Formats: sequence, structure tokens, C-alpha cells
Amino acid sequence: MPLTFRRPQQVKAKVLSAIALMIAGTASTTHVYAAETAKAAAPSVLLSGIDSQYGDKSVKAQDDFYRHVNGGWLKTAQIPADRSSAGAFMDLREAVVPRLHTIIEGLSKAKNANGTDAQKISDLYASFMDTKHIESLGLKPLQSDFAKIDAFNDKKQLPALMAWMNLNSINVPYDIQVHQDNKDSTKYVLDISQSGLSLPDRDYYLKDDDAKLKDTREKYLKHIEKMLTMAGDKDAGKNASAILALETELAKIQWTKVELRDPIKAYNKVELSKLNEVTPGYDWDAYLSDLGVKGKIDYLIIGQPSYLTAMNKVLIATPIDTLKAYFKWNLLSSASGQLPKQFSEESFAFFGKILRGVPEQEIRWKRGVRLVDAGMGESLGKMYVDKYFPADSKAKMETLVNNLLLAYKNSVGTLDWMSPETKKEALSKLSTFMPKIGYPNKWKDYTSLQITKGDAVGNLRAIRSFAAKTELNKLGKPVDREEWGMTPQTVNAYYNPEMNEIVFPAAILQAPFFNPKADDAVNYGGIGAVIGHEISHGFDDQGAQYDGLGNLRDWWTKEDHEKFATKTAALVKQYSKFSPVPGYNVNGELTLGENIADNSGISIAYKAYQLSLGGKPAPVINGMTGDQRFFMGFAQVWRGKIREQEAIIRIKTDPHSPGEFRANGALQNMTPFYKAFDLKEGDKMYLPASERVSIW
Repeated sequence: MPLTFRRPQQVKAKVLSAIALMIAGTASTTHVYAAETAKAAAPSVLLSGIDSQYGDKSVKAQDDFYRHVNGGWLKTAQIPADRSSAGAFMDLREAVVPRLHTIIEGLSKAKNANGTDAQKISDLYASFMDTKHIESLGLKPLQSDFAKIDAFNDKKQLPALMAWMNLNSINVPYDIQVHQDNKDSTKYVLDISQSGLSLPDRDYYLKDDDAKLKDTREKYLKHIEKMLTMAGDKDAGKNASAILALETELAKIQWTKVELRDPIKAYNKVELSKLNEVTPGYDWDAYLSDLGVKGKIDYLIIGQPSYLTAMNKVLIATPIDTLKAYFKWNLLSSASGQLPKQFSEESFAFFGKILRGVPEQEIRWKRGVRLVDAGMGESLGKMYVDKYFPADSKAKMETLVNNLLLAYKNSVGTLDWMSPETKKEALSKLSTFMPKIGYPNKWKDYTSLQITKGDAVGNLRAIRSFAAKTELNKLGKPVDREEWGMTPQTVNAYYNPEMNEIVFPAAILQAPFFNPKADDAVNYGGIGAVIGHEISHGFDDQGAQYDGLGNLRDWWTKEDHEKFATKTAALVKQYSKFSPVPGYNVNGELTLGENIADNSGISIAYKAYQLSLGGKPAPVINGMTGDQRFFMGFAQVWRGKIREQEAIIRIKTDPHSPGEFRANGALQNMTPFYKAFDLKEGDKMYLPASERVSIW
């Protein structure tokens, strides 16, 4: 994943996404509604919002609903050569890119005063696009950084070097994050978590019995050697082997993705004076001083104490020359996109072609847009909203959100497995949910960010340093509850347990999620299920451990815990049977939180849709009842294809299930779905009522 939104893997302040990267799209999807609108006899004609031409009538709805709705598309759609997947989600994501490009190009043609966001966006993009200048510079822009690493000759210097690399988002054995204290959400805290691997998961280093992962690891070794050779390393082969060996040692001591899901185990408050007990001999005082936070904090939260202790031993045992090679490799890899063509192409050859199965690298102007989006996303987002986000979409979303919250409130009141005591707490938490729709009320200030035209590497360093220092400057200050964790142009949504907030960026408020020209059924099945999904994250196996103020607090009775655990164990069992790639099953434990949210989200969205009808029957459109359109609207959102290599990465790392199982898996637990499509015993999607999991 290129320039990422950097957060630790555990739940602390994590954006719990409704949208899996498992799904993606082709450009055909978003045009369907325009075509349907043109066919309408008058504006008053209700549209179904269903992409009926993409269905496959040869597949019974009762046997495989996902393919019944999407099978025609699945037979003919091709994944673009520069992408690892295709489908409904990626369609919207890709549609945003040329819009952002138009905005950037417009700024580039204007006369922009120095220091303005317009100047910075324009120069950031222009510097990346000036390949002739980048080629002429070669590796000169990295020489001062290489020299800094070469000056490392004593392990007492290691904390200062790690601080510098953390500030510049260069991969090292541990990562940092500023977020709200999980047991006092009124304060910001600094968190330390495991890191340091370049391959997607520890299994890529440790599983010798998996031929695909072993082959990837062997090709990764060759990639490191080639990159170091091009950078002038005369011992590239030896150093590459040492780097892989070091990363393998780190992989051995890291927590698994499933272990990282436990917010209680990941909350380890350590006073600064006692850090030496965790990592004897490691100079945290020097590290925190160089990080610029000394005096602002008196404790840290350590996500994985056993890892940090073992990591310290690994670093002590590792020769300085190996550490130098490891740091140089990560520096080189992190800057490859801003370096001459041979480096960027070799980086793509491994991380794109081999690791993810993508045949062609994305065209450069798109990569330039994504760089600007990652570096100055809110400034770009403000311009995006002004140009592309209709004002009435926000008002309509507010109505939908309110209906979903009401449906959730009503549903909690009718639960037969939850005690009155816990219900009271659940309703209290629900009443404090904070929805954020479209765009932030206040925008990020980029005044201190310095962008220089003609300095691609320096600008990359600048935006990374700016992002890190912006986060670190929060320490000691009041919590900013207006802040957003995604830009408005992001096609996604999230729940943040520490803020107890649900956030829906402007770009997701489009068809097939949200179609203002269609009947309500498809919107409740699309964006309604997304809203319900995000609300449900507040009550999934992780989110339910936080109260309405965003603090880790057990508000459940012992009996309710046991009943909840029984229901979630049944979901783990259900999803663990799904196999998107032969020999690779869905990890029901890793995906549990998202599976709870998918199942609960569609259930609550359905109840909200019923409330929206006000007791009146839903219209029949194109021969489909309201309930049928609701469920079809849900299934078409998950339409997608993915390359095998990318699918394996997602199975190993993604907390979301693959799209087809997000659709079929949730629907097979929905009794109203059975009634809408007359499912009976013997149908392939049929589950006996006793095996259907209904939580919220």
C-alpha cells in the first residue's frame, strides 16, 4: 500500500473501515444510473437503482445471491492492467482521481503566491512530474540521509537514528502514533507498536510449507539485492541476505494479526522511568528528546511489550553493519517513487507485479495526484467539496443516519439475549454517537509545510515530517474532536471508538452506495448498510469494550459477555469455511469485527428501511418488491474481482472478508432475506433458523 494512513494494527484510534480494499471496480458501474435516468419518462418516475444487466439469471438467488446479482459482470469484466482488483468500490475511487487532477492542473496554470496551499500543491505535483530533473539528480537527494546512517557507529546512537527515521516515516522495527488514551479519552498519548517488515505479514517470512509465500520471499531477497546494487552497494548480495534474516527475526517475535485485535492486551501503560525494564539499556531519554516530545509526556502506551523486549535483544545481537544496510534499504525503498526510473520500476516490479500480481505500473500523473492527495489531502479536499459535492447530499445523509440510529435504538430494546442493565449502557453509548458527514467543519492548516519546486525527494521528506510533527504536537493539548481521519475525497467510511464517532466522507455518497434519483430501497441497502456497519463497530467484539466516552471500560454483565461470545463464535465458524483462493480460507477470527458489523449493519439498515416506509407498502419497480431491491442493492455494492496474489495478501492481513462473502455471508443470516426470495431447505444459501446468527 503506497503512502498509507499510518496507524498501528490494534484497535487503538484505528479507523475501522466499512470498505475492504478487497473490493474494487471498473468504470462501467457508475454510468448505469445515468443511463437509467435518461430512460425515465419524467423526473417523478421511480428508479430501481439496480444494475440488472449485470445479473446472471442462470444462478438461482437462493443458491448464490452474489452471483445472481453480479454474475453477468463477473463473466465479462476485466481487471485493468494497472490494478490488482476491479469492482464497484474501486470504480468510485478511480473516478475521484481525474477530478483531483483537474483541480491540480487548474492550480498549476494559475499564478500562485508563495506560501499558499495552491503554490504548495502545484509545486509538489510539478516536482514529481519533472522526470528529466529527477533523472539528472540520480541518488544525490539521498546522499545526506545515507551519510547520516553511515555515521552510525555505536549502538548508543541507535535511539536517535530511530527517532529520525520515525519522523520521516521510514520503516524501522517499531512505529509511533499519537492518539487518545484508551482509558482516559480526554488526553493524547504516545503509542509504540511493532513494525519493521516490508512483506505484508509475518507468515511471508515464517511459513516454509506455503509454496506461494516462500517463492515471494525468495524474490523479495533478489529485489533487495538489485536495489542495493543499483545504489552502489558492493556487498549487495551479502547485505540483502542479512536484511532478510533480520526481518525474519523480527517476524518471529511479532504478535499475529488476530492477537493485535485485543485492545485490552494492547494497552500497556509504562511510566518513562520504567521503560528500561522493558528494553534494558535502550536510551529512551535520547529517543524522546530527538522525537521532540521530552517534557510533554510522563508515560507511554506500549502495544506489544513482549515484542519490544525481544526486539531489543535482536538489535543488541545484530551487527552494526547489518543495521546500517537495513536502514539504508528502507530509506531507499521508501523514496523509490521519487527516484530515477530504474528505482521506481524495480520497486514496482516486486511490490506491484510479484507481490500483488499487477502487470503494469499506474501512469505517472495518477501517481502524482495520489502523492498530493496523501500529502495535502484536506487542502485538496476543500477544493473537491466546493466543486463536486452537492449540498443536498449532506442533508439526505443526515436523515439516513438518524433513521439508522433510531432503528438501532429500537433493536437494542427488543434483544432477547441482553440484560436490562447492559441494554441501558448500550443505549447510553448509542446516544453519544457523533456522526460526521461529507467534510470537516474546520480544515487542516498547512502553513508550516514547506514545498520546494524541483525537489521531489525533499518534498516527500517534508510532507512526511509535517504529518509526524503535526501528530506529535498534539501531546499535552486538548483533544480535537473536530478532526477527521479521512479526507472528503476518500471513498470509504469509518468508526473511531475513542471518539465514538461515525464518519462518512463526501466521495462515498455516490451510486451504487447512494443514488438520490432512486427509490429508497437501494439506498438503504447500499449506504444504509454502510451506516449500519459503522454504528455496529461500536458494538462489535472490539468496539463493545469502549464506553460512550471512548474509554476502555467493561459495561457488560458476565452473562451477557457469555451470550455475546457464543454468537460471535458461531460467526467465526461460519466465515472460516469460506475459501476465496484454493488452499486459503478466510480467517474467521481476524475478520470477526467486520463480519459482526456487516451482519448487524444490513440487519439495522433493513429495520431502518421499514421505518422509512411509515407503514405504507413499498412500490414494486421493474417487477421487484422493496425488500428484493433492498437486498439486491446490498449485494451489488460488493461486486468485484481480484488478482490471486492480492487476494492472498488480503486473506493474511485484511480484517474484512472478501466481497462475495460479505454479501452472501451476511444475507444467509437474515430471515427477511429468506422471505423476500422464498428460500427453502435444500437451497444452497439456506441455513436452519437455529444456525442463523443475529446479534444486534
